[in-house]
Amino acid sequence: MAEFFSTYGSLIVSMVLGALLGLSLYLPLMTGQLSLASPGFYALGGYVAAILSTKVFITSNNLFPLHLLLLEMLIAGLVSGILGAAVGIPALRLRGIYLAIATIAFVEVLRIISLNLEITGGAVGIFGIPQPFQSQIEYLWIALPLLLISMGLFYRLERVRVGRAFTAIREDELAAEAMGINSTYYKVLAFTLGAILAGVVGAINAHILNTWNARQGTFDASIIYLTFVLIGGSRTFLGSVVGGMVFTALPEILRGIADSGVFPNWLSWLAQFLRDGRLIIFGLLIVIGTIFFPQGLVPPEVFKIGKARKKKIKNNI
Repeated sequence: MAEFFSTYGSLIVSMVLGALLGLSLYLPLMTGQLSLASPGFYALGGYVAAILSTKVFITSNNLFPLHLLLLEMLIAGLVSGILGAAVGIPALRLRGIYLAIATIAFVEVLRIISLNLEITGGAVGIFGIPQPFQSQIEYLWIALPLLLISMGLFYRLERVRVGRAFTAIREDELAAEAMGINSTYYKVLAFTLGAILAGVVGAINAHILNTWNARQGTFDASIIYLTFVLIGGSRTFLGSVVGGMVFTALPEILRGIADSGVFPNWLSWLAQFLRDGRLIIFGLLIVIGTIFFPQGLVPPEVFKIGKARKKKIKNNI
């Protein structure tokens, strides 16, 4: 077991963080907003943690203090939330593909800014970010509780007034406004909460990677996160969790198959495609998934099915 975690510890932590990033994109989708801004806030959170840990919270210890990491996560979430609210108020006046284009532009603007600022290290980025743990698997002590707490909050959110308002806006915004729901307020709220979660994940991952640069927040990442939600299931938070974990592990699985030597020489191009064609494969999965699994791998009735099964068992007893 120890050998398993030492070998796949990095991948396991990445899967948990992928699930959290899927949830950050799922929040705006709860209100029917196709926002692709999560990579921007993710990159921003990473930069906040990288700058604080290398220029502000300078320690002489071999390991970075855990309480400072938690403080960085808080600050990163706060900064991302403030920027999310500032961007969300004007941007969420747009809908559909226009909102998607605007949020992609936002991600690109942040990337260009980070490439040209001295404090962010320019194109080189920030190196030597201190580590709070000796091995990457130990980051599960931070990432896994954060995921479980987030899942509990999402489960509750879908059943309280705010979550019902999100769903009403997603299904029919005009009807929701006719019922007295302030759609602008709730859309900005969902967008801001998603930004906060993405910023917190970025702060964690900056320490895991030990370096941070503009490549962390790109259009490619937007497509990958969108795949998490659309293929996993965009009508329940469990879909984002499952999608985030599965599609974070998928590139490593494809790379393992490509490097396994099972392909003969005349199929070497296929092995190369599996190794390097991740975005093409993800794009194909989005097209195929939306055709054959329009509700995703996890249907929205997953909790209803569980309740009905328990009720049936109880009646039989």
